Amino acid sequence: MRFKLIVAFVDETCTDTVLDAAREAGATGATVINHARGEGLEKKKTFMGLGLDIQRDVILWLVEEHMSRSILETICRVGEFDTNPGQGIAIQIDVEDAVGVAHQVEKLSKEIEDQL
Repeated sequence: MRFKLIVAFVDETCTDTVLDAAREAGATGATVINHARGEGLEKKKTFMGLGLDIQRDVILWLVEEHMSRSILETICRVGEFDTNPGQGIAIQIDVEDAVGVAHQVEKLSKEIEDQL
């Protein structure tokens, strides 16, 4: 079974919404890294030297490759990445190998066979 890694950088206020939507779209779990900081096209403003940054969360999903595009599109839609600038971004990366996912492979094998 082949996997993709989906990485999303989201506004912390929509983390739970994006996590729930990804699970409904077929993701079997996620890792959340809280309080990341990012910068977009324009540098964030400061007030007396203090940043006015909005905190971001980094969410990682290891998903089966046949389901990855659908999950990625769901994350984009629910997170409103294309409609609200600065709301977040998501990417997917090919995974060469993965260990510790035997329980996911067993569950996903049945689901993928039904889809194909």
